[in-house]
Amino acid sequence: MKVFLTGASGVMGRSSIEALHRAGHDVVGLTRSSGTAELVAAMGAQPWPGDLYDRPNLTAGMQGCDAVANLATKVPVGTAALRPGSLKAIDRIRLNGSRIVADAAHRAGVERIVQQSLSFIYADHGDGWIDEHSPVDVTRATEPVVVAEDNVNRFAVDGGTAVSLRFGLITGDDANTAWLFRRAAAGRSIGLGPEESWMHVIHPEDVGTAVVHALTAPGGVYNVGAEPVQRRDYVDMIARAAGREAGHFLPGWILRLGAEKLEILTRSQRVSSQLFSDRTGWQPVHATLRREWFDALVPA
Repeated sequence: MKVFLTGASGVMGRSSIEALHRAGHDVVGLTRSSGTAELVAAMGAQPWPGDLYDRPNLTAGMQGCDAVANLATKVPVGTAALRPGSLKAIDRIRLNGSRIVADAAHRAGVERIVQQSLSFIYADHGDGWIDEHSPVDVTRATEPVVVAEDNVNRFAVDGGTAVSLRFGLITGDDANTAWLFRRAAAGRSIGLGPEESWMHVIHPEDVGTAVVHALTAPGGVYNVGAEPVQRRDYVDMIARAAGREAGHFLPGWILRLGAEKLEILTRSQRVSSQLFSDRTGWQPVHATLRREWFDALVPA
């Protein structure tokens, strides 16, 4: 296939370009600067200069493409997430950008759209397993994610195929994990929420292979990630990779300060990705959180 990719220079985009090329697909990557265009070109994809909100330009870039993978995002890292307005950019991407991308894909005659989504939207389910039929908990922080899924669902109503991938927390060689790693190395707290609660995580490399498999998946919503991990094990794994004996958890007042922005990161979510595996044959290369996930962050 020929795939148009938004967010092409980001962690998910770079992983997807590599995986799509390995699978024999051609990639056109949306780029916003000469620097990102050079990066995308160096990876073997065709850069398409433009903006996520420029519908005519997106439509032109998608001409002749069989699928669109909308992976655009702008996640605030670390304490920046606590600043007023920190979610404004990413909310706009999800609320408006996803609608414009889906509309451009429809106008260009694209048959399939793959939308990046998040498993964070599920309600806290304690030790119980979560699948695609489990209830979501919509707050101001999660509503834009739900709206983005709805926007691509309209693409399906118009006759296309829409696939939303509810990824776990990206964990590995990415900006957020690198921030946690540095804090852990300095002996500072990184954990959020109850220590025995569950997290849904995914290695960056497995994002790309999931996008490849989504190109042939039946339309719908799918959870995508590694085996769930308890929060205490996640925190300790990062701390030990950073040279510490164990990790530490942030005090409750930090959670109150972060309000809804941090609340979604404390929900116990023992998420199953079995449906996506059953329907597409996808299996994560990094199926279980291990210390090796953080090798790229260890100073040489």
